[in-house]
Amino acid sequence: AFLRRLARLEEIASSIAGVRQCYAVHAGREIRVFVQPEQISDDGALILARDLARRLRAEAPVVGQLKVTVIRETRCVEYVH
Repeated sequence: AFLRRLARLEEIASSIAGVRQCYAVHAGREIRVFVQPEQISDDGALILARDLARRLRAEAPVVGQLKVTVIRETRCVEYVH
């Protein structure tokens, strides 16, 4: 039942457009969502976190508190010759 619950949390998060990867961590008490920075803005990441929290509350069996973390990362690399 525990593994099914973790899989369900990840399934719900990964079904959202712009999500690249997601992981349920800390025994299912936190879900970390990595988004594609080209598709999700900084403001969009905040909205996504709120919407995902509401959706998880409605669709997934959450025991206790569940932390939703949305990570939007942009890397810039430049070389000096």
